[in-house]
Amino acid sequence: MLWSPPPLARLRIRAGEELLRRVAGPSAHHKRARIHGAPGPRWFEPHSPIRLVHADAAMYVGGLAALLLQSLHPEAMAAVWAHSGFRGDPWGRLQRTSTFLAVTTFGTDRDAAQAVLRVRSVHDRISGVTSEGVPYRASDPHLLAWVHIAEAECFLRAYQRYGRQPLDRVGQDAYVRDMALVAGRLGAEEPPETRAELSARLAGYRGECRSTPESRETTAYLLSHPPLPGAVRIPYAFLAAAAVDLLPRWARAQLPLPRTSRLLLPLAVPGGRAVIAAIRWATPPLPLPVEAARTFAGAVFFAAAVVPVVAGASVV
Repeated sequence: MLWSPPPLARLRIRAGEELLRRVAGPSAHHKRARIHGAPGPRWFEPHSPIRLVHADAAMYVGGLAALLLQSLHPEAMAAVWAHSGFRGDPWGRLQRTSTFLAVTTFGTDRDAAQAVLRVRSVHDRISGVTSEGVPYRASDPHLLAWVHIAEAECFLRAYQRYGRQPLDRVGQDAYVRDMALVAGRLGAEEPPETRAELSARLAGYRGECRSTPESRETTAYLLSHPPLPGAVRIPYAFLAAAAVDLLPRWARAQLPLPRTSRLLLPLAVPGGRAVIAAIRWATPPLPLPVEAARTFAGAVFFAAAVVPVVAGASVV
């Protein structure tokens, strides 16, 4: 008689496979084989901070926090509203985003460079006017810098709070430099290269940020009406509270938080840790190079659902 795994192990395997299929699409196994198995140099070394951070399940919280923060810039939000299509095809956008992030973090330098060129080509074709009459361009270096800074800030904050091995100051600076390499190639304006510069640049955008009708509807979509089955709504509510709790206070004050998120804020940290632990359980460590692809794909699940079109990862 052939051996079969016990029920709990089978549940774990099914959960991991379903997560992988959701975030990377039907060709997930082919993608990760290409990203991690193709020969050639990479932009980042195996133990670089960007790989450490982006392979961790803390990206669930960081990605959602980044989306909430990014929505507060009126021009960035207008571009999302008019061009991203996130409400019509959230899973397709998720899969394109996870591919871009995985390729630029773990793939060969050739594949990463081609992914960036595709994104820049799309950016060059996107422009418009906000509901208040302010023009915007997806290729605007200042706007790209905002998207990058919001992502780097939230990804790093999430990892420092929920990651397996929080970085020391040197490691945090190295992570910001790693992120700056990708952002610079996407066309972002002078991406910061240290933790202190990142914080200062984020503060510099504060005067440009405010709540708009589009950002309020996006907040409601992310926190109250995500495209998820009912079975995962409760853990998602704790994850959402953890993301809100991660935001700078000035940003949190501008978001129209639903009642559930407000009530769960006191439990944000323990709740976030519990959900992230469950995600790690569902995606157990695997031999490299497969481990990084599978873990990373899960980590970007919520970050990808509605990533702004002005972010490089959102249009691949």
